[in-house]
Amino acid sequence: MATLGITDLKAGLGVNINGKDCVILEAQHVKPGKGNTYVRTKYRDIRTGRVNQENFQQSAHFESVNMQTREMQYLYSDGDTFWFMDMETYEQIPVDRELIADNEKWLKDNDICLLNYANGVLYAVQPPMFIEVEITETDPGFKGDTVQGGTKPATIETGAVIQIPMYLNVGERIKVDTRDGKFVQRI
Repeated sequence: MATLGITDLKAGLGVNINGKDCVILEAQHVKPGKGNTYVRTKYRDIRTGRVNQENFQQSAHFESVNMQTREMQYLYSDGDTFWFMDMETYEQIPVDRELIADNEKWLKDNDICLLNYANGVLYAVQPPMFIEVEITETDPGFKGDTVQGGTKPATIETGAVIQIPMYLNVGERIKVDTRDGKFVQRI
């Protein structure tokens, strides 16, 4: 494992902080007019999922954590367990609902997801950036409902509720950005 200084800290980096494997979420390098340079960080403990904030002085050193991302196909959910399949080995991997968290509403059978590991421990599941889904419930749209910016709530096949343009109806297929839950286009 490599030893890192505060100048190496950046978002997405895996480091060992106080004996715990963590992923850096934010790292802001601060150079005050007087005093020493420091880094203001926000990081997530991989084992507990807890997010912490801490400032580190110039003298701080960290051990790097082996980070790995694997593409896997989402198969199905049987209650509190979500099943993913490694596309190369066909191994099926169970993932606890707590680890999926808010991303559950973007998972669709057979979609390819990214599973993030740190030192061999799964810590996050990322759904595809864009998904194509069917609108399952919304108020009816009327011909001429093309007012710029006019939206209405709609439930999509994954169960998520998003805002869509007024002219769309039940049964139509749309593309959704899973990062912010926004409508992208009609398909």
